[in-house]
Amino acid sequence: MFKSLQTLFEQQVASFADEPETRHSLELASAALLMEISRADHDVSTVEIEAISRAIKSVFNLTSDEIDDLVSTAEEVVDSAISLYDFTSIVNERFTRDQKIDLIQLLWQVAYADDQLDHYEEYYVRKIADLLHISHSDYIRTKHLAAPTG
Repeated sequence: MFKSLQTLFEQQVASFADEPETRHSLELASAALLMEISRADHDVSTVEIEAISRAIKSVFNLTSDEIDDLVSTAEEVVDSAISLYDFTSIVNERFTRDQKIDLIQLLWQVAYADDQLDHYEEYYVRKIADLLHISHSDYIRTKHLAAPTG
């Protein structure tokens, strides 16, 4: 089962990249994690999709069309994903500790995008932080940094 999901993931990445190698696997894994947060409360809003696009743009050097394609592909990959590990393992391999902490803050920004932090969103951010080996203090700090003020 894991093998078939990995094959599907690699096919999705290859179709996004329009080339056989998985050049964009990190971008897709990151976008998929952001998408997971937007879906956690079973209500993906336009502001959450916009927050995902802004987050991707802030981390990766992609055009608007590439970002749109990436978000669309991330939706498809998340639909067929069995676990978060498929995505977090790629991030763990390729991101530094500081980049992973930045990603957690971006996850919080998506969770807060609709001005309502759902307990499922919070649960998924915690789970992803654990899978990325992020300390509880960094998890809390990024939550406070991403929280809307006022």
